[in-house]
Amino acid sequence: MDNLASIIGLLAAALTSLSYIPQLRKALPRGSTEDISLRMLIVLSSGLSLWIVYGVIQKDWVITLANVVGLFFVGAVLVCKVRDL
Repeated sequence: MDNLASIIGLLAAALTSLSYIPQLRKALPRGSTEDISLRMLIVLSSGLSLWIVYGVIQKDWVITLANVVGLFFVGAVLVCKVRDL
């Protein structure tokens, strides 16, 4: 059962972490972040950071890795947003 839980966790992590890629692709061209909320990006980055801390505390590498990847992509969108201010 542990293996099944790990597989489900990895699949969920991959889907949620990689779901930020389309937003990042949209945000990369200069001036393209007008419709993205800066507050939402800050709150989401904070939440992902807390999930990383939680994953480390729990020694759960799936939670930690998923949120590190998510934070990387959201952080890149945030950088694009700040660039366009």
